[in-house]
Amino acid sequence: MIIINMELNRIKEVLDERGIKQTWLAEKLGKSFSTMNAYSCNRKQPTLEMLNRIADILQVSVKELIVDDKTTRK
Repeated sequence: MIIINMELNRIKEVLDERGIKQTWLAEKLGKSFSTMNAYSCNRKQPTLEMLNRIADILQVSVKELIVDDKTTRK
């Protein structure tokens, strides 16, 4: 079995860029730190609805939270 580690979101990078802790975002979303950490580390992907909520809270576009596959290919 081949396991591919794909990064689909940039939540962690955006949090780091803004100096925001995962615990703060988890609290704002009403989610556990464990869930927020899974989103941030790309172990689990948020639903589109949750991604929209995260973008609203961080005051960024959803597009900024998603990895653009076209720019990551070589």
